[in-house]
Amino acid sequence: MTTLEEQLAALPAEFRSTLATYGFDANRLSRLAEPLRQGVTADNLVKGVITPPTAADVLQLPAAGTAEHARLTALGKQALERGEYALVVLAGGMATRMGGVVKALVDALPGKSFLDLRLREVAVIRERYGALPPLWLMTSQSTDEKIKAALAARRSGDDVATFVQELSVRLTPEGNVFLDGEGRPSEHAPGHGDLPDALKRSGLLERFVERGGKTLMMTNIDNMGGTLDPLILGFHLAHGLPVTSEVVDKLGSDRGGIPVRVNDKPVVLEEFRIPPSFDPASVRVFNTNVFHFDAKALLELDMPWTFFTVTKKVEGKTVIQFERLVNEVCSVLPTKYLHLPRVGERSRFLPVKDNDELALRVPEIELIAKANGWL
Repeated sequence: MTTLEEQLAALPAEFRSTLATYGFDANRLSRLAEPLRQGVTADNLVKGVITPPTAADVLQLPAAGTAEHARLTALGKQALERGEYALVVLAGGMATRMGGVVKALVDALPGKSFLDLRLREVAVIRERYGALPPLWLMTSQSTDEKIKAALAARRSGDDVATFVQELSVRLTPEGNVFLDGEGRPSEHAPGHGDLPDALKRSGLLERFVERGGKTLMMTNIDNMGGTLDPLILGFHLAHGLPVTSEVVDKLGSDRGGIPVRVNDKPVVLEEFRIPPSFDPASVRVFNTNVFHFDAKALLELDMPWTFFTVTKKVEGKTVIQFERLVNEVCSVLPTKYLHLPRVGERSRFLPVKDNDELALRVPEIELIAKANGWL
């Protein structure tokens, strides 16, 4: 049987060139695939003692009208005025449930795409505070060219820029390169955990830190609740830890990363990583995938990423892909969890998975847009 390294080396030159362009690491894939090739069953479960977060782990914002509310808001405003905050938006996804289009280019409101609203968001910040927060969009092989075309002349150096996440190759359950019905390899993006490495490869993060940039806020392109807010920025700056993870109340069948303690250390775990010995329902909040990162800490981050074994179907056949999630950063960088609302004009969580959900969200997105001065 040929080794995976030999199979990867035998891929068509054009395909290997594309992989190289998107930061493919053949040695890493080979290491991840070794258990498959040895017939070892994948285990994504975290090891250690899991307990709920403490009251000191998940904090609330101070009430409006209090001195602390005013202090934190002033801290955030000053950071925006100095141009110390950047907005990083995950825009690598194709909206498969919306017909396979680039989600960033879908109309969030009539005549205004999610991308349009993000551009308006940073423009309003400049109007209010005199400095434009950089807007960086993490694209993928599937979305990069179309987003660049939509931005056109609005791309502007490091102020409005794109950077691409990685690309990898799907495998068979036995750890070999998967080939489709026409004999072609099948590629995939390895997840939003690519963000720190992709940012560093782009040079955007290093240049931002060099010119005095302090903090990044990361959010999904479709979550129009995840916006630059002086009060929340001030909260992040005031507690002094490298990461703030935003959480909201968990409702119904919500699934996502939840704040827990592993061996008494606060981390964010996706539910598929939690063993049966711990009931995820005992934690009534979950992460919205909105994070605030200390820019220098992210630039200097050197961590052993956990890549999860994910089973998919391609052309009706089972394939394996390895993915990483950005919330793994919390296992290395100390994090505070901020409990925020998910309804009303202060909502921080308005995800859009399909056209039906978008139709329901339009009034909420419009409320947020008006409250923030985008309309």
